[in-house]
Amino acid sequence: MTVPPEAHRTVNAGRLWTGGVATALVAALVALVGVLIARGLLDVPVLAPTEEGTLGNDNTLRLAVLAALAALLATGLLHLLLLSTPQPRRFFNWIMALVTVAAALAPFLTDADLDEQVATAVIYLAIGVAIGSLLSGVARSAVSLRA
Repeated sequence: MTVPPEAHRTVNAGRLWTGGVATALVAALVALVGVLIARGLLDVPVLAPTEEGTLGNDNTLRLAVLAALAALLATGLLHLLLLSTPQPRRFFNWIMALVTVAAALAPFLTDADLDEQVATAVIYLAIGVAIGSLLSGVARSAVSLRA
């Protein structure tokens, strides 16, 4: 879409942050479901030894909280980009993609078993994709162009 040079972008902050909070909830649930699949269905020790049960220990809750916080931080970044940057969604998508790839590669830098590294990387990837795709859609609905 070509934007006339005289058009001004208006951000509906309420809509943006409501979508960000909803995205935070989804990100936390993606983390929880990822742990349930890895530990419960695949019997892969993600985040904690398998003796901790299907849901794991407090590390599972910590991952869900960190996923929600990541979504809120991403919402803040998106808000800043929408207010100050040309082509803000393009920059946001690049930043989210690179952060997601970095997070997904991080488990491979540990001494954990390969199956645990892969399961953790897949969970991180799913969280990043959920946050990036949902907030990109939220941005579309939170921005209007006015002459």
